Amino acid sequence: MKNLTRITLNPEIMGGKPCIRGMRVTVGAIVGLMASGHTPNDILKAYPYLEEADIYEALAYAAWRVEEIEVPLQSA
Repeated sequence: MKNLTRITLNPEIMGGKPCIRGMRVTVGAIVGLMASGHTPNDILKAYPYLEEADIYEALAYAAWRVEEIEVPLQSA
């Protein structure tokens, strides 16, 4: 996975959810809009402070997260 420079995690912003460049726009919001049929141009019109690269990095981050495997730890 390439280094994601546009996705930030800060417990003081949106409860620590992954956001775009420290703004109050979550990766989940972007992915949800795309899943609902909105185009990148629609999203950029609704959020003029975003850049097209923000949208594609949000999608890349979401794809990476769903491929991640969680391994349960055994208790001692």
